[in-house]
Amino acid sequence: MTRIHYSDLWQGIAREVPERTAIITRDGDMTWGRFADESGALARYLTEECRLQTGDAAATLLYNRPEYLTFTWACLATGVAPVALNYRYTASEVRALLVDSDSKVLFAPASFGAIATEAAAGLGVAIVVVADGADPNGADPIPGAVRYDDIIAAGGSMPASAPAGADLRLYTGGTTGAPKAVAWDLDTLLEARRQSTWAVTGIEPPDTLERAIAIAVDPATPKIVTLPLSPMLHGTAQSMTMGTLALGGTVVLHAHPSMDIDEAYRLMGEHQATRLIVAGDALALPLAEQAEQSGGLPHVRWIFSSGMRFSDEVKRRLHSLGDLEIIDLLASSEGGPYAFGITKSVDDLPARLVLTPGAVLLDEDYNEISLDAGALGILGYRGVLPKGYYGDPERTAKTFLQIGGHRYVVPGDWARSNGDGTIELLGRLSAVVNTGGEKVFPTEVEQVLLAHPSVGDAIVFGLPHPRFGEAVSAMVAPVEGAEIDPTELLDFVAERLAGFKKPRHLFVRASLDRSLTGKVELARVKEDAMRELQEADA
Repeated sequence: MTRIHYSDLWQGIAREVPERTAIITRDGDMTWGRFADESGALARYLTEECRLQTGDAAATLLYNRPEYLTFTWACLATGVAPVALNYRYTASEVRALLVDSDSKVLFAPASFGAIATEAAAGLGVAIVVVADGADPNGADPIPGAVRYDDIIAAGGSMPASAPAGADLRLYTGGTTGAPKAVAWDLDTLLEARRQSTWAVTGIEPPDTLERAIAIAVDPATPKIVTLPLSPMLHGTAQSMTMGTLALGGTVVLHAHPSMDIDEAYRLMGEHQATRLIVAGDALALPLAEQAEQSGGLPHVRWIFSSGMRFSDEVKRRLHSLGDLEIIDLLASSEGGPYAFGITKSVDDLPARLVLTPGAVLLDEDYNEISLDAGALGILGYRGVLPKGYYGDPERTAKTFLQIGGHRYVVPGDWARSNGDGTIELLGRLSAVVNTGGEKVFPTEVEQVLLAHPSVGDAIVFGLPHPRFGEAVSAMVAPVEGAEIDPTELLDFVAERLAGFKKPRHLFVRASLDRSLTGKVELARVKEDAMRELQEADA
């Protein structure tokens, strides 16, 4: 496969079908021609006014709105690494990732102005403010910020072709420690996504840029209209949204920082969305409930999810609402997909994870093992992979392994082979809590809890939750002579961490009964916590 770059493909589509609709929100439509024009103006701003070059980075603090996509295209076209930051983060968390990613520009909506200002203070980061209902010229303007609309009004264009050697930095929590950016080589990113871009839609993946453009503009190509319910800053929503555009399709955006399932369902029906992107039960369950009350899912042909618990019961409800295919990917920001759980009707349930051709199981010495029934191993993937973690060669070496002349990504998931090409996923050997698709690291939350003067000991863990998969939970013990006020302690945490990291359940004990080696028996702690919850519900 010759180099097919997202930006070059999108430019070809915009030239051929400029009047085709590319993006839709509640506020109106954006054609492919306008999409290219706005992205071109941003490209000029990044290169001429900000003086960014290939290898530099720019960040967004945006929810699912058109500016996220025009920003992304401008970066891809100019070789600037796009960095999508979680808009639910606090200023201190955003600041840490601006530094970690070496970002020199930050795009943020006016409503996030205070966070953006505090996060960028003293870093030399230029701020671009996007109007979103809050007045950027009101009582609290962002000092020195440039208005997005002024950049667009000044015009500009993109280079005829994207430069080689650029990357996209996708933040992932991984399994331990602070979030890190996975650096994907943009020269090979579409090749890595051949399966999820073309093949899942029943299209033979192209081998040339010219063929990719021809597929996208061909009226015979199935019309793809995608509504990402999960944030595009997450890998699956980002990949599938970019893939929709690579097919010349249309992206429908909810364009609000919090999910209004009624509004999303209205947009879905009005614009006949054929493809939905969810985050497991956290979004699929309320979608199913809404659709059951409001007329089903008549136009939806595909529902995609990855990295989050997606139960067979919720899949059963969705299948009963329309003739659709559910594709539950086992993938990671570091690579994959490792396996697909594909169901086309209730008859295919329970869903089974089928390994992809590049996926393998490794023993603890990282040797490939036979996929016999009952074989237990560490999941790995051998194929087109990212460069590694940006700025972290040590962690890169631990996750991306050279084995027998091949490069593998081994994020740490264990699985058991069923002997027929399917696997049972056992999970990572870590205590990471996955709540609603967001990874929460116990150590980070524990450190904040322990910073409170009344807390002497703390442990953070996940407990089952019917919608979000897991609920962040904490068990704490006071310092000698102190008392813990649960409400005051949770407010203390909320001031320092994003809301999804705040424990949903807080249990206070006189002691955590650590062993002589300082360890806490996690199974006992979880059993104790579950018992308290059950007694409270009785």
